[in-house]
Amino acid sequence: MVDLPDSLPARMFLLSYDLTKKRLSGRGELGYLLRAAALTELYLDGRLVDERRRPRPGTPGQDPYGVLAEITESRPRSWQHWVRKGHRAMVTTVRAELVAGGWIREEQGRALGLFPVRRITVRDPRVVKTLWGGASSALHGRPVAHVNSYDAAAVALAAAAELKTVLPRGDRRRHKRRIAELTARTGPAAPAMRKVIQAQHAAAA
Repeated sequence: MVDLPDSLPARMFLLSYDLTKKRLSGRGELGYLLRAAALTELYLDGRLVDERRRPRPGTPGQDPYGVLAEITESRPRSWQHWVRKGHRAMVTTVRAELVAGGWIREEQGRALGLFPVRRITVRDPRVVKTLWGGASSALHGRPVAHVNSYDAAAVALAAAAELKTVLPRGDRRRHKRRIAELTARTGPAAPAMRKVIQAQHAAAA
Protein backbone atom coordinates (compact mmCIF):
# COMPACT_ATOMS: atom_id res chain seq x y z
CA MET A 1 0.00 0.00 0.00
CA VAL A 2 1.33 3.44 -0.97
CA ASP A 3 1.49 6.04 1.79
CA LEU A 4 0.00 9.39 0.73
CA PRO A 5 0.37 12.89 2.23
CA ASP A 6 -2.50 13.94 4.47
CA SER A 7 -2.89 17.51 3.26
CA LEU A 8 -4.66 18.53 0.06
CA PRO A 9 -2.01 21.15 -0.87
CA ALA A 10 0.72 18.49 -0.62
CA ARG A 11 -1.31 16.16 -2.81
CA MET A 12 -1.91 18.85 -5.42
CA PHE A 13 1.81 19.67 -5.49
CA LEU A 14 2.56 16.02 -6.27
CA LEU A 15 -0.22 15.87 -8.86
CA SER A 16 1.47 18.82 -10.58
CA TYR A 17 4.56 16.68 -11.16
CA ASP A 18 4.94 15.36 -14.70
CA LEU A 19 6.42 11.87 -14.35
CA THR A 20 7.32 11.73 -18.06
CA LYS A 21 9.17 15.04 -18.17
CA LYS A 22 10.36 14.71 -14.56
CA ARG A 23 9.45 18.26 -13.65
CA LEU A 24 6.62 20.33 -12.22
CA SER A 25 3.88 21.41 -14.59
CA GLY A 26 2.12 24.77 -14.44
CA ARG A 27 4.73 26.48 -12.28
CA GLY A 28 3.23 29.92 -12.90
CA GLU A 29 -0.09 28.88 -11.37
CA LEU A 30 1.23 26.50 -8.72
CA GLY A 31 1.02 28.97 -5.83
CA TYR A 32 -2.61 29.78 -6.64
CA LEU A 33 -3.38 26.08 -6.89
CA LEU A 34 -1.86 25.36 -3.48
CA ARG A 35 -3.64 28.29 -1.82
CA ALA A 36 -6.94 27.16 -3.32
CA ALA A 37 -6.22 23.63 -2.10
CA ALA A 38 -5.64 24.91 1.44
CA LEU A 39 -8.88 26.90 1.33
CA THR A 40 -10.75 23.87 -0.05
CA GLU A 41 -9.39 21.62 2.69
CA LEU A 42 -10.61 24.05 5.34
CA TYR A 43 -14.00 24.31 3.62
CA LEU A 44 -14.48 20.54 3.33
CA ASP A 45 -13.70 20.10 7.02
CA GLY A 46 -16.10 22.88 8.05
CA ARG A 47 -13.33 25.12 9.34
CA LEU A 48 -14.34 27.67 6.70
CA VAL A 49 -17.84 28.47 5.50
CA ASP A 50 -19.06 30.62 2.62
CA GLU A 51 -20.98 33.72 3.65
CA ARG A 52 -22.01 36.26 1.01
CA ARG A 53 -19.34 34.90 -1.35
CA ARG A 54 -16.63 35.38 1.25
CA PRO A 55 -14.96 32.83 3.50
CA ARG A 56 -15.44 33.13 7.23
CA PRO A 57 -14.29 30.89 10.11
CA GLY A 58 -16.49 27.91 10.88
CA THR A 59 -15.80 25.05 13.28
CA PRO A 60 -12.48 25.51 15.14
CA GLY A 61 -9.76 23.09 14.10
CA GLN A 62 -6.25 22.67 12.82
CA ASP A 63 -4.74 25.36 10.62
CA PRO A 64 -1.55 23.81 9.19
CA TYR A 65 -0.79 26.62 6.73
CA GLY A 66 -2.02 29.58 8.77
CA VAL A 67 -4.72 30.41 6.20
CA LEU A 68 -7.56 30.23 8.70
CA ALA A 69 -5.72 32.60 11.05
CA GLU A 70 -5.24 35.10 8.21
CA ILE A 71 -8.96 35.07 7.43
CA THR A 72 -9.94 35.27 11.09
CA GLU A 73 -7.78 38.34 11.66
CA SER A 74 -8.89 40.16 8.49
CA ARG A 75 -11.99 42.05 7.48
CA PRO A 76 -14.24 40.07 5.08
CA ARG A 77 -12.56 39.61 1.71
CA SER A 78 -13.31 37.57 -1.41
CA TRP A 79 -12.19 34.01 -2.05
CA GLN A 80 -10.10 35.38 -4.91
CA HIS A 81 -8.21 37.61 -2.50
CA TRP A 82 -7.27 34.64 -0.34
CA VAL A 83 -6.23 32.57 -3.35
CA ARG A 84 -3.81 35.35 -4.37
CA LYS A 85 -2.48 36.24 -0.94
CA GLY A 86 0.87 34.63 -0.13
CA HIS A 87 0.76 32.30 -3.12
CA ARG A 88 4.52 32.35 -3.67
CA ALA A 89 5.26 31.64 -0.03
CA MET A 90 2.79 28.76 -0.18
CA VAL A 91 4.91 26.98 -2.79
CA THR A 92 7.96 27.24 -0.53
CA THR A 93 6.02 25.96 2.48
CA VAL A 94 4.50 22.95 0.76
CA ARG A 95 7.73 22.07 -1.01
CA ALA A 96 9.60 22.12 2.31
CA GLU A 97 6.88 19.94 3.86
CA LEU A 98 7.27 17.35 1.10
CA VAL A 99 11.06 17.39 1.32
CA ALA A 100 10.93 16.91 5.10
CA GLY A 101 8.45 14.07 4.72
CA GLY A 102 10.61 12.28 2.18
CA TRP A 103 8.09 12.62 -0.65
CA ILE A 104 10.36 14.64 -2.93
CA ARG A 105 14.05 15.41 -3.40
CA GLU A 106 15.21 18.95 -4.08
CA GLU A 107 18.51 19.73 -5.78
CA GLN A 108 20.11 23.01 -6.79
CA GLY A 109 21.66 23.27 -10.25
CA ARG A 110 22.31 25.63 -13.12
CA ALA A 111 20.60 25.79 -16.51
CA LEU A 112 23.07 26.20 -19.37
CA GLY A 113 25.73 26.37 -16.69
CA LEU A 114 24.61 29.91 -15.82
CA PHE A 115 21.15 30.27 -14.34
CA PRO A 116 20.32 28.81 -10.92
CA VAL A 117 17.47 26.29 -11.01
CA ARG A 118 15.76 24.09 -8.45
CA ARG A 119 15.21 20.51 -9.59
CA ILE A 120 12.41 18.53 -7.98
CA THR A 121 12.29 14.73 -8.08
CA VAL A 122 9.48 12.59 -6.73
CA ARG A 123 11.07 9.80 -4.72
CA ASP A 124 8.32 7.23 -5.34
CA PRO A 125 6.38 7.64 -8.60
CA ARG A 126 3.71 5.28 -7.25
CA VAL A 127 2.53 8.11 -4.98
CA VAL A 128 1.74 10.34 -7.96
CA LYS A 129 0.14 7.44 -9.85
CA THR A 130 -2.05 6.59 -6.86
CA LEU A 131 -3.19 10.21 -6.49
CA TRP A 132 -3.88 10.40 -10.21
CA GLY A 133 -5.86 7.16 -10.03
CA GLY A 134 -8.04 8.59 -7.27
CA ALA A 135 -8.75 11.73 -9.28
CA SER A 136 -9.45 9.68 -12.40
CA SER A 137 -11.89 7.43 -10.56
CA ALA A 138 -13.79 10.50 -9.34
CA LEU A 139 -14.77 11.17 -12.96
CA HIS A 140 -16.49 7.83 -13.37
CA GLY A 141 -18.99 5.51 -11.78
CA ARG A 142 -20.31 6.31 -8.34
CA PRO A 143 -22.58 9.29 -7.57
CA VAL A 144 -20.72 12.52 -6.83
CA ALA A 145 -21.94 12.51 -3.22
CA HIS A 146 -20.10 9.21 -2.64
CA VAL A 147 -16.76 10.23 -4.17
CA ASN A 148 -13.87 10.67 -1.74
CA SER A 149 -13.81 14.38 -0.91
CA TYR A 150 -10.10 14.85 -1.63
CA ASP A 151 -10.40 13.03 -4.97
CA ALA A 152 -13.36 15.26 -5.87
CA ALA A 153 -11.37 18.33 -4.85
CA ALA A 154 -8.35 17.19 -6.87
CA VAL A 155 -10.51 17.08 -10.01
CA ALA A 156 -12.14 20.44 -9.31
CA LEU A 157 -8.82 22.15 -8.60
CA ALA A 158 -7.01 20.52 -11.52
CA ALA A 159 -9.78 21.53 -13.91
CA ALA A 160 -9.81 25.13 -12.67
CA ALA A 161 -6.02 25.35 -13.00
CA GLU A 162 -6.04 23.49 -16.34
CA LEU A 163 -3.51 21.09 -14.86
CA LYS A 164 -2.65 18.82 -17.76
CA THR A 165 -0.94 16.19 -15.63
CA VAL A 166 -4.37 15.38 -14.17
CA LEU A 167 -6.86 16.56 -16.81
CA PRO A 168 -5.72 17.08 -20.41
CA ARG A 169 -7.90 19.44 -22.40
CA GLY A 170 -9.82 16.60 -24.05
CA ASP A 171 -10.76 15.13 -20.68
CA ARG A 172 -11.90 18.53 -19.41
CA ARG A 173 -14.25 18.82 -22.37
CA ARG A 174 -15.43 15.22 -22.23
CA HIS A 175 -16.26 15.32 -18.53
CA LYS A 176 -17.42 18.95 -18.32
CA ARG A 177 -20.69 18.16 -16.58
CA ARG A 178 -19.12 15.76 -14.07
CA ILE A 179 -16.38 18.28 -13.28
CA ALA A 180 -19.01 20.93 -12.64
CA GLU A 181 -20.78 18.59 -10.19
CA LEU A 182 -17.53 17.79 -8.37
CA THR A 183 -16.64 21.49 -8.25
CA ALA A 184 -20.03 22.37 -6.75
CA ARG A 185 -19.43 19.81 -4.03
CA THR A 186 -15.97 21.04 -3.06
CA GLY A 187 -16.67 24.73 -2.54
CA PRO A 188 -15.88 28.22 -3.85
CA ALA A 189 -12.08 28.14 -3.85
CA ALA A 190 -11.61 26.33 -7.18
CA PRO A 191 -13.87 28.72 -9.16
CA ALA A 192 -12.15 31.65 -7.43
CA MET A 193 -8.77 30.30 -8.49
CA ARG A 194 -9.96 29.98 -12.08
CA LYS A 195 -10.85 33.70 -12.08
CA VAL A 196 -7.49 34.63 -10.56
CA ILE A 197 -5.59 32.66 -13.21
CA GLN A 198 -7.74 34.05 -16.02
CA ALA A 199 -7.07 37.59 -14.78
CA GLN A 200 -3.33 36.84 -14.67
CA HIS A 201 -3.35 35.55 -18.24
CA ALA A 202 -5.36 38.55 -19.43
CA ALA A 203 -2.89 40.94 -17.78
CA ALA A 204 0.05 39.12 -19.36
CA ALA A 205 -1.58 39.32 -22.80
